[in-house]
Amino acid sequence: MKKDAQTIKDAVRDAYARIAEGGGSCCGSGSSCCGTGGLSKKLGYASDELAALPVGADMGLSCGNPFAVDALKPGETVVDLGCGGGFDAFIAARKVGPQGRVIGVDMTPEMIAKARKNSAEYTRRTGWNNLEFRLGEIEHLPVADGTVDVILSNCVVNLSQNKAQVWREAARVLKPGGRIAVSDIALVRPLPEPVRASVIALAGCVAGAVTVDETKRMLAGAGFTKIVCTSHPENIDAMTNWSDPLYREIVAHIPAGMKISDFVTEVTIAAVKPKEHTA
Repeated sequence: MKKDAQTIKDAVRDAYARIAEGGGSCCGSGSSCCGTGGLSKKLGYASDELAALPVGADMGLSCGNPFAVDALKPGETVVDLGCGGGFDAFIAARKVGPQGRVIGVDMTPEMIAKARKNSAEYTRRTGWNNLEFRLGEIEHLPVADGTVDVILSNCVVNLSQNKAQVWREAARVLKPGGRIAVSDIALVRPLPEPVRASVIALAGCVAGAVTVDETKRMLAGAGFTKIVCTSHPENIDAMTNWSDPLYREIVAHIPAGMKISDFVTEVTIAAVKPKEHTA
């Protein structure tokens, strides 16, 4: 029986709560991925960026590198959709500097608690107070209209049951001329039914994937222009060769002789809210 949107949302929130508490990601599995930046280096993050992170902020949950899409500028205001424990938010905060501001938004209280705990270490190291974490849903951002320069996200939009609403919210909070720099998962071909039906696969950002063309249509519908989506299937292979149990569970349902990257790809998404926004 098909789960309704709220049931799915609750299941995803529970999955990421367990990850935040150390019981559902590579961090809780006894592997060496957490804190070493192994997967993150494969996805293009710089060693100095990873070395500057608070301990435990990198939980191996990325599917790409949104910073490869857009170079943040000092003084900018950034919102990180589905910030988790703060991995990308901490990197962004260093890039925008003490005159900038980063707001991380996540719907999982345990993730927000972890991010706020990590932020104390970040502030001790930098002496900056340019970062905050807010509990909220990416479909209903706790952010004022027209106050943001850049929307950042890493493998989170696919968790939403209303992706078009996510992009409309992004357009609402962005200033005219504001930008999107997102890494996410896109569908290449229809997923096997056991994968589509799996909450584990949804929490791993796979079961909720839509095509690149669908993503472009939703972005255009929200009023964005200069939309560029670039596929990186090698990043999917990097993820599934790692030790995250979310992806081990998904691989078990893929037909013999095939890989997850035969069905989905990581895609970087760039788009701009025009100076005169009409959506």
